[in-house]
Amino acid sequence: MQKSVSSTSMKEHTVASFFAGVGGIELGFEQTSEFRVVYANEVDKNAHITYQMNFPDVFLDVRDIHDVEAVEVPYVDVITGGFPCQAFSIAGYRKGFEDERGDLFFEMLRVIKEKQPKVIFIENVKNMVTHDHGNTFKVIRESLVANDYYIKWKVLNGKDYGNIPQNRERIYIVGFRDKPAYDAFEFPEPVEMTSTLKDIINYQSIEDEKYYYREGKQPFYDKIEESVKSYDSVYQWRRQYVRENKSGVVPTLTANMGTGGHNVPIIYTENGIRKLTPRETFNAQGYPRDYELPDLAMSHLYKQAGNSVVVPVIRRIADNISEVLNQTQIEDDQLITQDYKYALMYTKNEGNNSGESYIHSYANSLEDIKSILESNEEQIPLLNDVDYKELVKKRKSMIFYSIITL
Repeated sequence: MQKSVSSTSMKEHTVASFFAGVGGIELGFEQTSEFRVVYANEVDKNAHITYQMNFPDVFLDVRDIHDVEAVEVPYVDVITGGFPCQAFSIAGYRKGFEDERGDLFFEMLRVIKEKQPKVIFIENVKNMVTHDHGNTFKVIRESLVANDYYIKWKVLNGKDYGNIPQNRERIYIVGFRDKPAYDAFEFPEPVEMTSTLKDIINYQSIEDEKYYYREGKQPFYDKIEESVKSYDSVYQWRRQYVRENKSGVVPTLTANMGTGGHNVPIIYTENGIRKLTPRETFNAQGYPRDYELPDLAMSHLYKQAGNSVVVPVIRRIADNISEVLNQTQIEDDQLITQDYKYALMYTKNEGNNSGESYIHSYANSLEDIKSILESNEEQIPLLNDVDYKELVKKRKSMIFYSIITL
C-alpha cells in the first residue's frame, strides 16, 4: 500500500479539502497516483498534529472555515469535504447563507461557487438523506445542482466496497460540472471481502495495560468476562450489557469512542480482554500501516479514527473519478451562466441509498416551467416539498421533477 505522505511529484488533478480531519479522503485520492492535494482546511488542533505528520507537503489552513476567504483557496480540479450534518430550513437556504444551522455546508458551498472545480466530492453519514424528514439532503442537493453541478450519490458500506472488516455505511456525493463526465461516472461495484479481523487486529500482541479489562479494575468486569469469549466476535459495552457482533467485522467506529457512550470495541485475545488500540481503529478504517500516529491522548486518537473514512472506498471512487476526468475535456464555455429565476430539476431517486440530480432546464417564470412540463413526453411527475418528504419516508424509488427558485 502506498506511503501516506504526500508526494511532491506533479500529478494531473489537484485537490482542496475542507473539514479535512486527519486526511483520510486526501489519502484515498492520492493513493490513485492521479491526484495531488494542494490545500486542506481543518480547525481541530489535535487533528492538525496528525495531519501535518502525514502530509508535510500540503498547505494546512488551520483557521475556522468562516474565516477563510474563497479567494485565498487555490483553483483546483476537485474540492472535497465531509461537513457535519446539521438541520437548516428551506427559508434559510433561500435567503442565502443566513441560516446558521446549515452554516458549515454553506461555507463550503461558498468556496465551491467561487472556485467552480471540475468535481466535488462529499462524504457524510448515511442518515443525511432522511435527516430532518429529508429536508437536509433536499437543500444540499438543490444547492449543488443550482450551482451547475450534475450530481450522483450512493450509500456504500466499507465491508462491501472497501474489503475492510468494518460495518460502516456512508453516503458519497460526486458532482461534475460537465454532463459527459457525469454520464460516464459510475460508483464502484461491490467486492468480495477477503480481509478478516486478524488482518487488522493483533490477537497475539501484548499491549499497554491501559487497554485491558481486569478483575477489580472495572466495576462491570464480571459482565465483560462472562460475555467476551470468542476470537471471532467483536464486542461493545453498552452501559448495562455486552453486545456481541458475530458478523466477523468491527461495528461502526464512532467519534465518541473512549469518551463515554459507545465505548471502544472490545476483543478477546490470548493475553486477556481488551479494547482495540488506536492503531487498530485506524486499521479498521483501511489506513496503511505506515500512516503515523502522534503521541496524543487515547481519546484524541480514537476520535480521529471515528471521525474518519474508509480509505479504500475513497480510493475506489477516486479511481473512477480520475478515469472520467482523463477521458473528458471540460471547456469553460460549457459552463452555464445563470440569469434565470427558476430551474426545473430532474431527479432519479433509488430508495434512499442512491440517485442522481441535475438541472433539466431554466426559466424566468412559472408559466415557462408549466410549458416545459406540458411538453414532457416521458410523463415525469412534478413533486412538491410535501410529496418529496413522503417519498423519503416510504423509501420509494422514483424519477421526478422539482422546481428550484434561484
